[in-house]
Amino acid sequence: MGSLSEIVDTLENRISKLLHSYESLKQINSGLEKELAQEKLQHSKTREELEQWKDQTDNLRVANAMLGSDQFKRETKLKINALIREIDGCISQLSN
Repeated sequence: MGSLSEIVDTLENRISKLLHSYESLKQINSGLEKELAQEKLQHSKTREELEQWKDQTDNLRVANAMLGSDQFKRETKLKINALIREIDGCISQLSN
């Protein structure tokens, strides 16, 4: 009968260690989930900033072409034509 009690004690110790490990891993997982959420937020902010920089670069190219640079004249003409078409579309919708 003594060995049965030792087996139960050993089993209790193992279960206790497993529960402790489980709680520890739960805390680590929770920390990692918070870190992931922060990284996703930072990633989103970085993407938005990148888009703003791209827009600013495009605007600078257009401004440069309007100032007489031959390098971006074609792009500027295409953009102006697209804006004119869009304005024409708006005018036609307003007149209907």
